[in-house]
Amino acid sequence: MCYADKKRHWLATCPKGLEAILADELDVLGASNVKQTVAAVHFECTQRHAYRICLWSRLANRILLALGNFSVDTEEQLYQCSGDIPWEEHLSEADTIAIDFSGTSPLILNTQFGAQRVKDAVVDRLRRVTGSRPTVDLKDPDIRIHARLHRGQINISLDMSGDSLHRRGYRAGQGSAPLKENLAAALLVRAEWPRIAREGGALLDPMCGSATLLIEAAMMAADIAPGLQRRRFGFQSWAHHDESLWRALITDAEERRVQGLKCFKWDIRGYDADPRVLESARLNIEAIGLDAVLQVALKPIDQFGKPTADQGLLITNPPYGARLGDVEQLTPLYKKLGEVLQKNFTGWRAAIFTGNLDLARATDLRPSRQYQLFNGTIACKLLLFDDMRSKSAQIRSRLATPAPPKVLSDGAKMLVNRLTKNRRRLGPWLASESIDCYRLYDADLPEYAVAIDVYGDALHVQEYAPPATIDEGRAQQRFAEVVDALANYAPSLKHRTYFKQRRRQRGKNQYQRTHDASSETTLAVEGRARFEINLSDYLDTGLFLDHRLLRARIAVEARGKRFLNLFCYTATASVQAALGGAKSSLSCDMSNTYLDWAARNYALNNVSLENHRLVRVDCLEWLKTSVEGDGAMFDLILLDPPTFSNSKKMQSVLDIQRDHAELLRDSMSRLAPGGTLYFSNNFRKFKMDPLVSRQFAVENITVGTLDIDFQRNPRVHNVWRITRRETFGTLNPV
Repeated sequence: MCYADKKRHWLATCPKGLEAILADELDVLGASNVKQTVAAVHFECTQRHAYRICLWSRLANRILLALGNFSVDTEEQLYQCSGDIPWEEHLSEADTIAIDFSGTSPLILNTQFGAQRVKDAVVDRLRRVTGSRPTVDLKDPDIRIHARLHRGQINISLDMSGDSLHRRGYRAGQGSAPLKENLAAALLVRAEWPRIAREGGALLDPMCGSATLLIEAAMMAADIAPGLQRRRFGFQSWAHHDESLWRALITDAEERRVQGLKCFKWDIRGYDADPRVLESARLNIEAIGLDAVLQVALKPIDQFGKPTADQGLLITNPPYGARLGDVEQLTPLYKKLGEVLQKNFTGWRAAIFTGNLDLARATDLRPSRQYQLFNGTIACKLLLFDDMRSKSAQIRSRLATPAPPKVLSDGAKMLVNRLTKNRRRLGPWLASESIDCYRLYDADLPEYAVAIDVYGDALHVQEYAPPATIDEGRAQQRFAEVVDALANYAPSLKHRTYFKQRRRQRGKNQYQRTHDASSETTLAVEGRARFEINLSDYLDTGLFLDHRLLRARIAVEARGKRFLNLFCYTATASVQAALGGAKSSLSCDMSNTYLDWAARNYALNNVSLENHRLVRVDCLEWLKTSVEGDGAMFDLILLDPPTFSNSKKMQSVLDIQRDHAELLRDSMSRLAPGGTLYFSNNFRKFKMDPLVSRQFAVENITVGTLDIDFQRNPRVHNVWRITRRETFGTLNPV
């Protein structure tokens, strides 16, 4: 048997998360005994198939020929075992070499030393056998040798690739953060582009950047070998290289390319809002010779209409930012992408690759499948969407679709019973207090982690994010049982039930709409006050029901006083203070969305903006820098900050546990003699700084601020009454 026909052991490396699809690809390309490991796949094949894999693999980084696997306990053993390999069979003294070494041990403390010892072994052996030695070229060697030390085992192999296989040779220009070519190919495989292409579907990338996804998609559709345009491969300097075998594979690939482009029938288009990036895309497309079949054009995402094809794949890698502050800038982009998909891409599949799931949620689409992948070191998700309706529209469709009476699961029956019991218990209190907005259920049953609020003739359901110990399938099943239970409990409200997912919000996320359906606003009555409620568009409704008693307390205490409301949200507490007879008020927030909402609440209650001002400011900065004209001192202050904020609108990051002492001292500096400050937050693990308690008179009044509907969940918020010690006295009753 000649050398080329003998099966040998090989290793294909790849980005983490691609192992399974790489194994499938290797199997198709002629490999046998394929076995996956972390970020690599072991296999066996002949030299012919190894060449074919180097030429045709769209997913691998490198193809390595295994030469030796040894146990090493000492530095001398590393040298000896490396020198036992017959290097003269694989390279000559005229070749240049480089050693890539990974792993350490108690005796080999750094990779540079390990690489040096392997290099010494290679060149010493060749000097002994041939009388001369190869030279080292770390930048562009003829032969690259890999050595990996792990748990006392050294694996040594020869790199057949040369440069990483993801470098196809067409990268003439690139954007700021281009996808590697093999990762782009993996996204297309996971999104089932090969199947969609076979069915004649189109492909579109609305944020195409340097066109990597477009080029890889066209190469798949046209049967173009990804390695056909590379300058060289590592095996071309290998002593056993068979040039005739290699030329035959190249000739076959070139013929397939010509035929593929001749029969090219796919509509593959890319768009971007950045003309500089599009120029890079055009250069890349021209470099690979696909300018006759690929089209790119300048178009922002908000100008997208219906595609010309009835079916296809929209795939994109939108920016997802490296810092928390980037989220608020990028959220509108994802929101607009969701709008475009919902409006124009019914019948298509969408694939979004992102490293920020909070941004992905802004699309208001529910993924049908998702895959964990890595873009370099960044953990990312490929989200696939087959239903282009908004999450709420999907749920409403399910509720609205006539169906035979559904047999409830035991869990759903248990939930219906709990809702009925809770409503019966709250009934007398609701009637006596004339309350029609209240919390009916708050994760009373651990299996059903939702909060259910009643707003007159509507239900507002917030799904808590499941813990990591609950798999996604089980969480979705439980949520489906919640939907079934509510349809059974209140069938007349099924078209007025709003479902949202509740989780920690950062930056501008908390201000963004949750979906794009028509706004559903209504009025809530609380004592003398009326408030605008939005049940459909945002995570929160505009009224924190758990602060009902605190607002009532403020209404009583505010008469004739100057009231300051910091982080005022929709200023519901300020409305109650004004209606209670406050002399004046100042309500501060940095969100235009909230302040506009607050102004509408003022108008509903005939509150004068002359005496009751709304100001858009960074509350932290304002407390430190405000002057007399801002209203220097206040008799009553409400401080209700978020648990965490990293918005670019703020000068600094707010972490309430870390920063509350300084925030309280700054707020107390604005409190007039004899005044009261109420401090509230929603951080369940919050602990008051002992220094604050020593400096001021601090009383935890949380229990007294929980109305009947929130007494089952005493951790929903924390509230303190804080005064200067000389004025601390008995609480005013509500």
